[in-house]
Amino acid sequence: MDRTNMPAAVREHALQIACHEMGHYVVARALGFETGGVTLSVTMDLRHKGGATINLVQPISSMESMKAYLEARIMVLFAGAMAQTLPSASIGKRVDLSKAVAILNGAFGAERDDAKIRELRHLLRNISFPDTDPSSSDSITTELKTINDRLWLRAQEMVEASALTITELGSALVERMVLVEQWGRPADTYEVGLTGEMLERMWPCSL
Repeated sequence: MDRTNMPAAVREHALQIACHEMGHYVVARALGFETGGVTLSVTMDLRHKGGATINLVQPISSMESMKAYLEARIMVLFAGAMAQTLPSASIGKRVDLSKAVAILNGAFGAERDDAKIRELRHLLRNISFPDTDPSSSDSITTELKTINDRLWLRAQEMVEASALTITELGSALVERMVLVEQWGRPADTYEVGLTGEMLERMWPCSL
């Protein structure tokens, strides 16, 4: 492996995706999920793959705890797209909401987060509004929007409150990326993986 200076376009893309994964990681921690490592790979042509390990195993002993779990999981999923907008946001490190929506709608490959959100949101609505007539599409749409808007705002507040931590951890991730040599092919992929123990030592911003 070779620690080589990244082209500027690759570095900027890597930083955005690193912040996406760190957004999941930081907000998950804040909401009580156990977290593990974070990985990232970016190719010269800006394809990427990233992941933040979040332990989804939690005891659920009541309907209220189920609702709280679903709400927290949705906010963690929202946080990735929101955090991805921080590097190019204003000086105040505010989330670019329109860009975050575009990311969830498929820009930069975050449509899997959006698909999970949609299913979890329906499950949360089913629990929260059990008496709604299943044939009342207007009521169901309104209830889904109410849930979405409330959790979207809470996720935004959490990401902005932790913006410095997210962006510094994202930068630290990118700084540790190495160009991976591939047998018989030119090296074209930068990769990095930080274990949960490594991230614990770096927390909150002692980089």
